[in-house]
Amino acid sequence: MSLKEVYINNTSSFFPNDAVFNDEMEDYLGYINATPSRSKAIVLRNNGIKRRFYALNKDGKSTHSNAQMTALAVKALFKNNPADINTIELLSCGTSTPDQMMPSHGVMVHGWLPEGNAFEVVSPSGVCCAGMHAFKYAYLATKTGDVQQSVATGSERFSISLVSKNFEDEAQKLKELSEDPYIGFEKEFLRWMLSDGAAAFLISDKKNETGISLRVDWIEGFSYANELGPCMYMGCEKLKDGTLKSYLDYSPQELMAQSILSIKQDVKLLSKNIVPYGGVGLKAALDKHGIKSDEIDYFLPHMSSEFFKDKIFQQLIVNETGITYDKWFVNLSQVGNVGAASVYMMVDELFHSGKLKAGDKILLLVPESSRFSYMYSMLTVC
Repeated sequence: MSLKEVYINNTSSFFPNDAVFNDEMEDYLGYINATPSRSKAIVLRNNGIKRRFYALNKDGKSTHSNAQMTALAVKALFKNNPADINTIELLSCGTSTPDQMMPSHGVMVHGWLPEGNAFEVVSPSGVCCAGMHAFKYAYLATKTGDVQQSVATGSERFSISLVSKNFEDEAQKLKELSEDPYIGFEKEFLRWMLSDGAAAFLISDKKNETGISLRVDWIEGFSYANELGPCMYMGCEKLKDGTLKSYLDYSPQELMAQSILSIKQDVKLLSKNIVPYGGVGLKAALDKHGIKSDEIDYFLPHMSSEFFKDKIFQQLIVNETGITYDKWFVNLSQVGNVGAASVYMMVDELFHSGKLKAGDKILLLVPESSRFSYMYSMLTVC
């Protein structure tokens, strides 16, 4: 079988509503126990995020579903010629925050594209790597000749799970027990980290006749779940022995009283492991493909927080894969941490920046702290 070259021929992003700045966050997310957060200022000082986007209004009501945002990002790929949406043969949609457990996220996105044709749909799950898994599925399907044109997406709608009403029962219980009425840091931490939005890649076995394309040279992934326990989790509770107790094993009353459906982060486990293991995986990917880090022109690392920037920089040096800061391209401060969509949004901004020239090599790095998975990809401008 003859394998084809694969190209990203267009990119797009969709952000819901106006940007939300740091001093406005609780106007949208609300106050837990009617009290300003104690951790907000500390988390924001470390994560470097200046603004983010919420699919919410100030009453805490949804303005967009995840599927709607994703469909709008897909439509934006074809804004210059809407009829070309009928050239899609595969839609591959990655997210960690689908609007429902069933039907799948991908088919719900397809449902918001009535102007399109019938085509294959796939919905990789996971957290930040879900967008890259969607990308890899579309890449492989195109490379093998199974399809000629596909769309991959990454999207998140975190905000609706971060509003204060989801934590009020737990806060009230703590208050009644005369305990510290503040929600645990592992739950509140992520309220100041996450953002909403969607982004998409148009993938083809032929490059653009005019303008640039990004050739997909390779995509590699590594999971270290065999060595490390869960770090970020939702719809479950982490027990003392490190295992997760599913939401299915809680009563409806317990789900609310303990905010089991909230997103939680084991910050100590995150800080200790996320950068070292990511460095190991990156070196393995570069070595496999015979790439030296000094050949890279643009480095797009997905970071949940600016806190990790210097740690990543130093780890790359230790692993003899150092990449100088002048080659880094990130937009965390302006769009926030959008999970599975973040790397798409960086690529989208760079793709349309006018900075790229033929031959430039772009390295993508996506860590997933959920249970320490990593995805990497090399793109070449052509």
